[in-house]
Amino acid sequence: MISYLALITSITIAAVAAWFSIAGLVTIFSASTLAIAIMAGVLEVGKLVTASWLYRNWKETGVLLKSYLTLAVIILMFITSMGIFGYLSKAHLDQTAPVQNNSAQVERIDNRIAREQNRIDSSERVLTQLDSALDTLIDYDKINGPEGMIAVRQQQEPQRQNLNSTIDSAQQVIADLEDEKFELTSQIRAIELEVGPVKYIAELIYDDAESNLDEAVRLVIIIIVFVFDPLAVLLLIAANQSLVRASASTTPQPVKEKQPKSQPVKETEKEKPVKRRVPRTQAKKTENGFEAKKTTSERATQVNSNNNRLS
Repeated sequence: MISYLALITSITIAAVAAWFSIAGLVTIFSASTLAIAIMAGVLEVGKLVTASWLYRNWKETGVLLKSYLTLAVIILMFITSMGIFGYLSKAHLDQTAPVQNNSAQVERIDNRIAREQNRIDSSERVLTQLDSALDTLIDYDKINGPEGMIAVRQQQEPQRQNLNSTIDSAQQVIADLEDEKFELTSQIRAIELEVGPVKYIAELIYDDAESNLDEAVRLVIIIIVFVFDPLAVLLLIAANQSLVRASASTTPQPVKEKQPKSQPVKETEKEKPVKRRVPRTQAKKTENGFEAKKTTSERATQVNSNNNRLS
């Protein structure tokens, strides 16, 4: 059961990694989207099949073919990891791009607010100077007359109106800019909440988390890439290993027939030597056995000797 679960899990991880890789490679080579997608998909399938076949036929495969297929699987894993890295990097850039755009807009708004504030400050300085001129006339007790304070105040009236109008318009522009800036800063804060965990990771690694946020994200992406596609390939090999062992354990082993053991031959059953009998007329019994057959001359001599004894 665990073998099939490992096989299904490895194929699922490989499929997800292939999707991320294809999306990342299409992002890198965006001019030929369909061709890149087909190429990457075929290579992903070929990588899994090659890894599985290579494991099952490792001992029967030659050194040259084995080396090439191993190198091909490693290179394809690197290509897949590169596509995953590209996809995740693009996702991070897409997430942080609004922050950068909004930050740039906020900076421009701050510059416009500063210019409008300068207009207000300049108009107020002019009004202050006009009031100082009137205060001087009052100090010298010049109130009435063509050069008195009242006459000078009437002469300053058009200029004061223009200055006040400039101040009012600048303040209105500043209020509108502040509203726009508030919306942008709200969006920035919302996006910063989404990347908040990455900030904490950056704070664990770097002293200045704000300036090293991209480096922290890059480190996290590298960690994900390191365990993504290699896990799928190695888990597929582990599933093949379990399936091979399971099939080997269920295959019936041939039964060997027992050979009958040879019984040792007893000494008593050994073949005894056969003694040949010699006829009595041709052989003479001796103490050690039978004597060979006598010749004709010897028999004649024996007969003569016997006859002489009788006589």
